[in-house]
Amino acid sequence: MSGLTEILLRRGFSVSGSERCDWPSVARLRALGCVVRSSHGESAVDDADTVVYSTAIPDDHVELVAARRRGLRVLHRAEALAAVMTGYRSVAVTGTHGKTSTTGMLVTALRYSGIDLSFVIGGDLVGRGSAAHGRSDLFVAEADESDRSFLQYTPHAAVVTNIDSDHLDTYGDMAGLQAAFLQFCGQVQPDGFVVTSADDPHCRALTMLARTEGLTVYTYGQREDADLRVSGLSSSATRTRYRADLDGTPLGEVTVPVPGTHLGLNSAAALLTAARLGLSAEKAMEGLRTYPGVGRRFELKGVAGGVRVYDDYAGHHAALAASLRTLRHVAGSGQLIAVCQPCGTFRTQHFQAELAAALALADQAIVMEVFDRTAANERGHHGAELAQAVPLAAEAKAFTGDWSDTLGEVARRARPGDLVVTLGAAPMSVMADQVLDALRVRGPGGYQ
Repeated sequence: MSGLTEILLRRGFSVSGSERCDWPSVARLRALGCVVRSSHGESAVDDADTVVYSTAIPDDHVELVAARRRGLRVLHRAEALAAVMTGYRSVAVTGTHGKTSTTGMLVTALRYSGIDLSFVIGGDLVGRGSAAHGRSDLFVAEADESDRSFLQYTPHAAVVTNIDSDHLDTYGDMAGLQAAFLQFCGQVQPDGFVVTSADDPHCRALTMLARTEGLTVYTYGQREDADLRVSGLSSSATRTRYRADLDGTPLGEVTVPVPGTHLGLNSAAALLTAARLGLSAEKAMEGLRTYPGVGRRFELKGVAGGVRVYDDYAGHHAALAASLRTLRHVAGSGQLIAVCQPCGTFRTQHFQAELAAALALADQAIVMEVFDRTAANERGHHGAELAQAVPLAAEAKAFTGDWSDTLGEVARRARPGDLVVTLGAAPMSVMADQVLDALRVRGPGGYQ
């Protein structure tokens, strides 16, 4: 919601909102003129003519009930964003994994190429925020598939990074999920195009179906038949490199200053999209070398007591595994300690084995209670079961039912040279900073 709020403020709208927690984005929004209340109540809509809500807000929320009773315009976040994009040549980036990073990379490449674009990202592009209102006709937005809201958009171009087993409580099964992605691609404007992965099997199936329906589809990846072919893909602790060939023509080496081969492939999606939008591939490659990263995506939050602390979203088991594999390399000889708040009761129940196997890629795992905005979760029940299922020795894992207990557990376990990563949904965005504080204040006996 913060990115949408920011762009509305920059367009001169009067915007207010209600929030339960003083998230890092709140200070920026207040500085832009947004009125942010720390409580929820009917009076919040007194001066509004439009009320925008996210999927996390229940139908019986006091402000929604008041808005509908008063006959105000009520829009889902995706409907509001679609309205904001009206009249622009828009690019919508979606996929089970990597859409935030890919959107950030595309924005970086386009801005470096001299395009004063508008954008809304589901995270903070470091140093540039989560949104901008530009003067060109180009608008790049992250599109959320989790609740079908990406079907609100009719973009000029669509980017699908991958399709994996997630949000099946919404779609029923993989066939239903695949059908929704095909529908999304089918909503691309007639003169537009789709960019998707040549490596992901579900995306390959999507490509065939979309081309059968007459859509223009371009692919990227390590397969030989990809329009943008990636070869020699490698990652160090600080950067990812690969060679790129576009339509059979060598472009040279692409370097992105973030670790992780999966992030390298995300940059290939951004590069191909920029090229198909008519920009210089060489200029886009130069731009990717300046990519500042996105908050909560392999974000180094700081170092305390010789312990590096990272923060990463990584809610899905495949993303969790990719994150921990990369950080295992970054950790070097130190221990990798994963602090995970599982995201979603349905996901945690149905993919417990996969989540447990991913967490076992760390040397130590601390599992918290499940975070779920929409479903009641018996306190500690699913988180405790997940912790028990992690195939690590008993002394190398723990379930913590309380936030402060988690901080104490990290301080007790971490030693100089170790790497701690906080993983999970929105509340974990403040956990990493608190871990750093806990590491700073612990006494000499903190390692006992």
